[in-house]
Amino acid sequence: MYRAARAAVDTSKSSTDGADSGTDSTSAGGAGSGSAGPAEHDETAGAARAERTGWRRWAMDTRPLRRPAYRRLWSSTIVTAVGSQLTAVAVPKQIYDITGSSAWVGYASLAGLVPLVVFALWGGAVADSMDRRKLLLITNSGIAVTSLLFWIQAVTGLESVLVLMILLALQQAFFGLNSPARNASIARLVPEHELPAANALGSTVMQTGLVAGPLLAGALIPVIGLGELYLIDSLALCVTVWAVMRLPALPPLTGSAARRAGWREVAAGFRYIALHKVLLLSFLADIIAMVLGMPRALFPQLAAETYAPYGEGLALGLLFAAIPIGAVIGGLMSGTFSRARRHGLMVIVAVMAWGAAITGFGLSGSLWVAVAFLAAAGVADMVSMVFRGAILLSAATDEMRGRMQGVFTVVVAGGPRLADVLHGTAGSVLGARAAVAGGGLLVVVAMAILAVAAPALRRYE
Repeated sequence: MYRAARAAVDTSKSSTDGADSGTDSTSAGGAGSGSAGPAEHDETAGAARAERTGWRRWAMDTRPLRRPAYRRLWSSTIVTAVGSQLTAVAVPKQIYDITGSSAWVGYASLAGLVPLVVFALWGGAVADSMDRRKLLLITNSGIAVTSLLFWIQAVTGLESVLVLMILLALQQAFFGLNSPARNASIARLVPEHELPAANALGSTVMQTGLVAGPLLAGALIPVIGLGELYLIDSLALCVTVWAVMRLPALPPLTGSAARRAGWREVAAGFRYIALHKVLLLSFLADIIAMVLGMPRALFPQLAAETYAPYGEGLALGLLFAAIPIGAVIGGLMSGTFSRARRHGLMVIVAVMAWGAAITGFGLSGSLWVAVAFLAAAGVADMVSMVFRGAILLSAATDEMRGRMQGVFTVVVAGGPRLADVLHGTAGSVLGARAAVAGGGLLVVVAMAILAVAAPALRRYE
């Protein structure tokens, strides 16, 4: 059943090869003269597999970077992944400096979450009804302008928490509109057999930004001041706008452009998920991993209590950095797994490995052992991200990909926040280490039950 569904998704009728010629004339509606057919894609994949021997089998699969359109988009992400983290550090730092209250920092986070969720869901429907390139131009420009407004309010000494929260909400709304279009466009820029590799490349860059961005922000604030972080982010986004301008047109492949992007289309996306079991199961797998197994809310308590002898500041920094560092390592070694055909099975194994690593972290009395387990969890999370992303892009038709990515954005943004509440509550009752270990075990058990009860995910190729 699911192999047939995949065969109906024509990723070969994309802008992949038209982009190679540097033109924007690629048609989204049919197999243009420059488009490679499925057989040719299979030959390309086979040739690539034959070429990779020795250590290259372990290294990151960079085949998608041979396609100029994807390469431009990916290269711009390198800059903005770091730049966006500068703003992510600057906003809570400025709010805390103004109010002296961590509660206000939390309120600001909520102010950003609500528009992100709403506009990601709606943005998915918009991405399915208009040229995704145009939507990316509009939203990236909007994000850049809000970063510039952040800079203006900082250098003018406005010191208004309300203005900061409004700007944050506006920027997150633009991001919510941007993310589904950006992710859904990948399947139009690379052929289907390169989707796992493309997801690994993109996820590695984003995880690298999560590590490098905050470190760079911490180093720059004493030198150039907090306000200039916003300006750097805004300038970095200009690189993304330039890269998007050079993409080919990405209009809808079907007649969905004639439909209005309203909440009826959003509801149709949820119905589509319910009717396509493998999509629903991939979302459930992510929810299980993040809600039950993301222990970041307990990092401060663990740093202050369990790992205090190592130095609370050092322990806290290592705990927060370990998972993204592990994810980067997993991305750099993605050649070991990105060619696997059993995408569903890889998701199951990766989520269970995540749960096992989190359990090990909860049982660790040594900081260095704990960091090693968290890094291992990061590797598992990278594997899961790569194949969940590939499933979402390959199992859904192009007219639904935007809405699938909208739901994906909500799950990715909301899951860890629900985990913060769950783990924070459990930690206050059971103790931090027991809550972490228990959450990891729940992930393993819940994922095993899901794999047995719903074989569609396990069998999906």
